[in-house]
Amino acid sequence: MNLLPMMKDAAERTSALVRSIRDDELTLPTPCSEYDVKGVLAHLEWVASMFESAGRGEEPPAQGEYSGDFPERAQRMIAAWERPEAWEGVSPGMGLPKPVLAHMCLTDLVVHGWDLARATGRPYEAPEDAVAELLPFARQMAPMGRERGAFGPEVEVPAEAPAFDRLLGLIGRDPAWKP
Repeated sequence: MNLLPMMKDAAERTSALVRSIRDDELTLPTPCSEYDVKGVLAHLEWVASMFESAGRGEEPPAQGEYSGDFPERAQRMIAAWERPEAWEGVSPGMGLPKPVLAHMCLTDLVVHGWDLARATGRPYEAPEDAVAELLPFARQMAPMGRERGAFGPEVEVPAEAPAFDRLLGLIGRDPAWKP
């Protein structure tokens, strides 16, 4: 499956959401328990820069402070992945195949978009094609994700729950979380 259109869509959705966040919302708690809204934004900025570097075959940057430029970083990240060679080989910084990194990128964009929407009371509709692609990926990556601290402990979600709720539960988010 070609992930690039899903990455573009998720980056655009999350960028639109980020642009709508007001300064007075930066300290709100999020479903990502270690971060408030500002922390999720700073993390997303780093994620965009990190996956831009991965798409270019470069070492990842260190995580920095919040700067308010996620939409611009997301555009640069997508531009890096629009190059065919971005999908080839293994990342020098993370040692993972590039398609795995693209899945990780998509996961971050979709889930942290939901985190921000939940925290700020905005609507968020996860793209169905992305969720369908990410659910089996998350099942496969969950043990390593938990080991590396990227995923929290699994939250029990009914088997008949919507796919996005199951994805959230699998990576450690409570789909019913409210501020």
